[in-house]
Amino acid sequence: MSTTNPMTQSRDRGRSTALPPRGQGGRRMEPKYIKRRQRGMALFIAAVVLIIGAVIYIGVQVSGDESQTTATDYEGTGNGVTQLVEIPEGSSISQLGPELEERGIVATDSAFQTAAAANPDASSVQPGFYRLQEEMSAESAVAALLDPANRVELLDIHGGATLMDVSVIGGDVRPGIYSQISAVTCAEGSPNCIPAEELQNVAATADLAELGVPEWAREPVAAREGDPKRLEGLIVPGQYVVNPTLDAQGILSDLLTRSATTYNDTGIVERAQAIGLTPYELLTAASLVEREAPAGEFDKVARVILNRLEEPMRLEFDSTVNYGLSEVEVATTDEDRARETPWNTYAKDGLPETPIAAASIQAIEAMENPAEGDWLFFVTIDQDGTTVFNNTFDEHLEDVQTALESGVLDQSR
Repeated sequence: MSTTNPMTQSRDRGRSTALPPRGQGGRRMEPKYIKRRQRGMALFIAAVVLIIGAVIYIGVQVSGDESQTTATDYEGTGNGVTQLVEIPEGSSISQLGPELEERGIVATDSAFQTAAAANPDASSVQPGFYRLQEEMSAESAVAALLDPANRVELLDIHGGATLMDVSVIGGDVRPGIYSQISAVTCAEGSPNCIPAEELQNVAATADLAELGVPEWAREPVAAREGDPKRLEGLIVPGQYVVNPTLDAQGILSDLLTRSATTYNDTGIVERAQAIGLTPYELLTAASLVEREAPAGEFDKVARVILNRLEEPMRLEFDSTVNYGLSEVEVATTDEDRARETPWNTYAKDGLPETPIAAASIQAIEAMENPAEGDWLFFVTIDQDGTTVFNNTFDEHLEDVQTALESGVLDQSR
């Protein structure tokens, strides 16, 4: 017989009769134990998430480092776009790195420095302008700077060179300084080809101060305005690094300014005064020494010039005859020697009106410090270049005969 109260039974039906889950051994688990287990599970999941995140982060960092390593240097020898870079005189290859990076030629200066340090020839790089390409590997950039084929050609002016081309009878045309400059600027890969005619026009018309003509030469040079030869003798012989990005006036100004400094450094102003000439006259006389004197005899020929001017006697140098001719040869004719030109010292007294060639520093210094002697004549007497100096005309005639017999002089002239 049931003892359950029906009313109680009815109320109990609306309540939950669920009991706590049983643990091992059938014992029921307390609520606080359940909470501890849930917290443990949450900590485990969080740890797993952190580990996965750390792995992803490390992977991204490694990938980024590899990408960054790749970006420190380009691959290959460039993208075909040429740029002109300069290594100034007195500079080293390593100093070029930051500029190469900035201009996109190498990826980073650090890669370039590493490549330069690894190349044993890097320290031998020569000053000048070089053609490099954009996006070169650092190793390729260093190699390109050591390759002479990438260097812009030097302007090489020899002693006795003239501004204008010289046509030799029965021979070739000797390029003048204007043509030489043009050839350098028009070389393959150069950005600015300047015709010789443009250089001549600038030389004939530009402001002399802006061109860098020294003050002691401006008055006689200005007197020949319009003549491209008026700058003759004002560019000292030597090898020059020419910036091919400059215009005609910029290049001439650079050459003339550097030459004026070189000439002034010899003491040309003071030494000219000491021997009774103006600096421009000394330069003119030095150009005669350059064209007339054999090696080792510059100071003796300088003395002959000064002795003849003091006599006074006409200089009578064949080189001054040829300077005014459209075609030249070593031996001059009676007709040519009779021509009256601003330079022909057979037909005029004193020095030519302008220098007749580029005078080397050796020729300048010979005029500044001439040998001691009373010579008035000199002549080369054999094919070896032996030159003899005489005080009298009779002695000179004897040596001229020796020269004729040896074939050095042409007696038909």
